[in-house]
Amino acid sequence: MPTANRPRILLADDHKIVIEGLSGLLQEDFELVGAVTNGRDLVEEAARLQPDVIVADISMPLLNGIEAARQLRENGSAARIVFLTMHPDIIYATRALDAGASGYVLKHAAPDELVAAIHEALRGRTYVSRQLRGPALEELLRSPRQKTRSAIELTPRQREVLQLLAEGKSAKEIGALLDISPRTVETHKYKMMDDLGVRTSAELVQYAIRHGLVSI
Repeated sequence: MPTANRPRILLADDHKIVIEGLSGLLQEDFELVGAVTNGRDLVEEAARLQPDVIVADISMPLLNGIEAARQLRENGSAARIVFLTMHPDIIYATRALDAGASGYVLKHAAPDELVAAIHEALRGRTYVSRQLRGPALEELLRSPRQKTRSAIELTPRQREVLQLLAEGKSAKEIGALLDISPRTVETHKYKMMDDLGVRTSAELVQYAIRHGLVSI
């Protein structure tokens, strides 16, 4: 039964079986206030529910977890964000922390790692899964982030368009989702292609996946 002093958790994962598993794992120590299956709903529900902690996957449709985290921070959300992900990649981990995450836990890690990460986040600390810890990660966290052209030049809107392109959506579908015209979608796409030095939509998507700009 929820109590007033238990931290409030919002879950975000596009697999219902994962949501169910997380609910069973966390409900004893935390109050579960909601669950969503895509990044857009995550941004909306976080604003409505005001959770203390968000436990989110990175690979989610419509808006990936990292871009959702960026939007939450831009919207002034104070929720701590802990990513639970299949990506055992330092590039993804550093991008997640850059976006304002307090934790990065691998899905195949022991369940107690996630609980530990949530508690560390609530204390204002950062937790990274044990498998990723080491000199390489510590050096990346200490030193200035890598300044790639993509990291510098892509706007939030361009990253939204890029995620949806990577999911195979057409300009018309993207326009409907983002409430912009298909022509504006194409303008964003060709601007990104020009900035990143690629020639086709396929190359643009491949570049984005290779550099961790989208997650599918």
